[in-house]
Amino acid sequence: MINHTDLGAGPEQRSKKLRVLIRNGHITLGGNKRLKIYGTLSCSSGKRMKAENRVFFETEQEAIKAGYRPCGHCMAGKYRLWKR
Repeated sequence: MINHTDLGAGPEQRSKKLRVLIRNGHITLGGNKRLKIYGTLSCSSGKRMKAENRVFFETEQEAIKAGYRPCGHCMAGKYRLWKR
């Protein structure tokens, strides 16, 4: 798990490091550490969260192991399975 705020001092530096990590496959999912929810990087709900609450995962298994649940918006099928 990678905290968004740990990627650098300023927004430009964080954005640059984030793009490199995504391009290299080290980040495939994003999450909200306050709500313990993970989802796709393109999720509109995830894009609205504050940077201090945002975390990133390499795999879905990593997110689940950390105690996160699927997003009901971008991962509706997995969310329904989790809810049962």
